[in-house]
Amino acid sequence: MVKKIAFVSLVVFMSSCNSTKNVVRTNKPSQGANLPITNTTQNTTNTTTTNHTTEVLKATSSVKVTREIVLKYISDYKDIAKINMKEHGVPASITIAQGILESGSGQGSLCLNANNHFGIKCHKEWNGPSVRHDDDEAQECFRKYEKSEDSFKDHSYFLTSRPRYGGLFLLDKDNYKGWAKGLKDAGYATDPKYSEKLISIIERYQLHQYDAEVLGKEFKIANPIVNSNSGVLNVGGYQVEKGDTLYSLSKKFNISIEELKLKNNLQTNYLSIGQSLIVK
Repeated sequence: MVKKIAFVSLVVFMSSCNSTKNVVRTNKPSQGANLPITNTTQNTTNTTTTNHTTEVLKATSSVKVTREIVLKYISDYKDIAKINMKEHGVPASITIAQGILESGSGQGSLCLNANNHFGIKCHKEWNGPSVRHDDDEAQECFRKYEKSEDSFKDHSYFLTSRPRYGGLFLLDKDNYKGWAKGLKDAGYATDPKYSEKLISIIERYQLHQYDAEVLGKEFKIANPIVNSNSGVLNVGGYQVEKGDTLYSLSKKFNISIEELKLKNNLQTNYLSIGQSLIVK
């Protein structure tokens, strides 16, 4: 009897290891998402790039993306975001940052299946095409767009057409920190750190340069830090070098390990050479 139980347990264990799950349900609110970004040394499953830091983006789907994928997403949609900023007043930096988080840099299943970059659900006023997707509840209704550009336009319309976001448009168009905090305060997401995550993405990839381009202003780098050992300028933070650990970096920059992990959304203590960290 004991042998039979052991054999059955082994079969169940092997079966669970071989299972896959394409969609991860989250506690994302209807218009936003709790979107932690985790740096790991694993390789993404949808790219052949190896030995690169990956980020886990959790919105309506959970995907792993490399920095190269994020940069390509920015390159593909920055011009659309700038046009929408001119026409509707939503900072391009905010639009791109939310797109990165909500769509998994274009790799999330909702984006791939419906060109929905911002996780916007149908709501009662939507009369267009839709798809069913598991989110807070099973098989919820999400808007489907013919083109990605339509999703970006609808995102701008969504913000401009709802009174609760009206205060955002009283802010300066290059005040991305105010916009990020305002989105959280207006209820775009329930995640208490949603604004911090947007700001982190904007500064990590210097997305506010596109706001400056639209406004015709001089672009100023956010939080430039020079590596103390190599003297290499790493925009937005410190670039991990051989021998660095969270402990050594916490001592070098007078910051606790907990705060260092929080600022960079790290869920493990592992670092990879070349990885960018926010340390200030």
